[in-house]
Amino acid sequence: MDEKQMLIAQLDQAHATMQKILDKIELNREIYPPWTFKEILAHIIGWDEVSELALRAHAKGEEAGTPAARGIDHYNVQSVSTRESLNYDQIVKEWILAREQFKQAILELPDEKLSEPMLFPWGQTGTPAQIVGIMVHHEIEHAEEIANLIEDV
Repeated sequence: MDEKQMLIAQLDQAHATMQKILDKIELNREIYPPWTFKEILAHIIGWDEVSELALRAHAKGEEAGTPAARGIDHYNVQSVSTRESLNYDQIVKEWILAREQFKQAILELPDEKLSEPMLFPWGQTGTPAQIVGIMVHHEIEHAEEIANLIEDV
């Protein structure tokens, strides 16, 4: 398996971990007050989208900028609020689509760009593998926290 396929497999595993939660949780349950599960998915969508944009810019030798330059918490609130009018089914579809687009950006990344540093959406730099690792860890961490909440009920 080449590096791109390994990165995609990691993203798929993280999504599968969160997918297991979808059928088990009461959708209106607050996870991180006032966020419900719907807002958590919206939050993950936002990070997938800006990570995809960063990869696409990196592929062209450009920088996508830093949408989280005002701070991660500010970006989280802004990103989630842009999706508050969507219903749960729409959020799930966007969550799936955003991940597919993120994976497509990896596939389209020129091989020589895999080891070159890039600008992350929050202002740090690192490699494409590192941004994928961060996004994988991020989603799995949320899934595990939510799973623990469900078990505590």
